[in-house]
Amino acid sequence: MIMNKLSALLAVALLATTAPAIAEKAERTFVVVNEAVGVPVFPNDITDRPYEVIGEVKAGVRKATIFSSEASQEKIYRELWERADKLGADAVINAKYGDSRVTAMSWGKTNATGTAVKFKAGATAATAMSETTPK
Repeated sequence: MIMNKLSALLAVALLATTAPAIAEKAERTFVVVNEAVGVPVFPNDITDRPYEVIGEVKAGVRKATIFSSEASQEKIYRELWERADKLGADAVINAKYGDSRVTAMSWGKTNATGTAVKFKAGATAATAMSETTPK
């Protein structure tokens, strides 16, 4: 009985201290989004907006057990995005991944690569076209 009350009080105290942190976390909006996976990672190039390349990003997604399913494209792209986001990227382009490989240290790992890019400020598709069109 005393243990149940103590557990309940501890749970309330934890919720009270973490609730403001959870409430303050603002939802992030992206400049562009790959609707299929919900993050700005694309298997091809972006041609409608000028950008500068920040660098290559790599990610590896491991299976928990031999019976686990293969990593989904969404999970792989989210891993790539986490790494690109840390670099300050606006998107990842030319994302590629292969089949899962079983090794002595893993039940299966899928490696992925992509190019992290940052969009140029103030440039739109119209200005990008005018800059590349010969006069």
